[in-house]
Formats: sequence, C-alpha cells, structure tokens
Amino acid sequence: MHSKTRQEPLRRLLLTGAAGALGRVLREGLKPCAQVLRLSDIAAMAPAGAAEEVVVCDLADKQAVDRLVAGCDAIVHMGGVSVERPFEEVLEANIRGSFHLYEGARRHGVRRVVFASSNHVVGFHDTCDRLDADCARRPDGYYGLSKSFGEDLSRFYFDRYGIETACLRIGSAYPQPQDQRMLSTWMSYADLTALVQRCLAVEQLGHTIVYGASANPSAWWDNGKAEHLGFVPRDSSAQFAATAALPGFAPGSPEARYQGGSFVTRGPFETP
Repeated sequence: MHSKTRQEPLRRLLLTGAAGALGRVLREGLKPCAQVLRLSDIAAMAPAGAAEEVVVCDLADKQAVDRLVAGCDAIVHMGGVSVERPFEEVLEANIRGSFHLYEGARRHGVRRVVFASSNHVVGFHDTCDRLDADCARRPDGYYGLSKSFGEDLSRFYFDRYGIETACLRIGSAYPQPQDQRMLSTWMSYADLTALVQRCLAVEQLGHTIVYGASANPSAWWDNGKAEHLGFVPRDSSAQFAATAALPGFAPGSPEARYQGGSFVTRGPFETP
C-alpha cells in the first residue's frame, strides 16, 4: 500500500545534471511536476524553454550551489561524475558536490531530494544474490564509494534536519540493454521517469532506498521495502533476452561473478 499522493505541482523543481543522458530524459519527463523547472549542469544545455530556467553551475563551488538551490521546493540530483574515474575527479563532483547540495537544501528549507545513487553501491555482491534495501553495501569502485557516501549523507540530513530523500540505486538506464548483464539491471527511460515522478508525488517519502530497474525476469533486486512509493515498472528486458548479439563477460571472470560488472576491475588510476 503506497502513501497518499500530492495533487498540486511544485512551484520550482531543481534538476541537476540536466545536460547528461538521463538529465535530458528527465528534463522532458518532469515538466508536469512543477510550475518552473530549474535546470543545472557544468556543461552546456539547450536554451530555456517555457517554464524553464537554465543555470550553469559547478557542484564543487559551494556558493554557486547555494544560489542554485535558493527558491526551490525539491531537487532531483542527477549531477556529478557518472562513471568510474580517478578519486580526485569523483571527490569534487560527487562528494563535495552532494554535500554542497544538501547544505543548500538545509539553508533554504528544501524538504525533498531525489538522489541518483547507483547499483555500484552494492557491486561486489555476487550475481546469484538477491538484494533488498537493507543489504550490506559493497561498493565496486570510487564511483560506488561516492554514491554510498551520498546515501549516508542523505540519511544524516533526514535524521537531523528532516529533509526527505529517495536514494535511487539506478541499474542501467538505456533505450535497451547493451549486454547480457543489463538483462538483469536494465531500466527503461519511461520507468526511470515514472519512478522519479512517484518520489516527488508521494506524500510521505521519509528516507527510502529503491532499486532503479524495470520488471526484468532475471532481477537481482527486491523493492519490497519501497512499496509506499507506489512504483510499478511497466517495461521488461524480456523482449531483448533472445538477442544473440548482446555481448557477455568471460565465464568465471570477476566481471561475470559480481553485480558491478566491468566496474569491479576498472582502475587503479595511477599516474606514471
């Protein structure tokens, strides 16, 4: 049973990472959720359309992020480094950036954040494991570590300041699965949009961890502890399962054994 749903759109919703692949998808999908959609990224974005505001902002700049958050009712935080990179790069965008965002939310009275976490927070679990929201976190790299930090950060700001957060442990959000692993982790753009919309609309969010995946037959994750969101995925990787062209990992390799796939072997990023 999911909780009640808000009927009125937000006055102003901030979407960070709006120039990224998923940010561009959500830029369209979140328009019904707010009277004004404020879009932010460090990269160039398409010009502002009707009921949009475009703000170029470096998440590592605390004062700039504070100005960015001012006047917003909720935040969908998709910004930051989205792949495995050297720690110094991940530190600035994902760790400092997330801290700056939550500090801005605290200072300006923002009560709700939808945080793009990642399945790489649990990437060192075996592919034979079925995980729920309370499983041990086993990050598979610096990127996964940064998202694990973000989940702890959001929990702290909820417990201390009452800022509600949904941590979306997003699997693989693409138009269709790119390899055999994604038959388990795939999330369609439509399901991603619907999940974010539910996180914004549900009356009582609290601090919730939810796995971002479609209704895939070979699912690794259980969202039983996020039922109050009322999120029901509509799509499935089943239609792609018979595609012989989908590449896979070598049997017995770490990439094949662990849920994080290729992330478990990337790096270290040492300077010669």
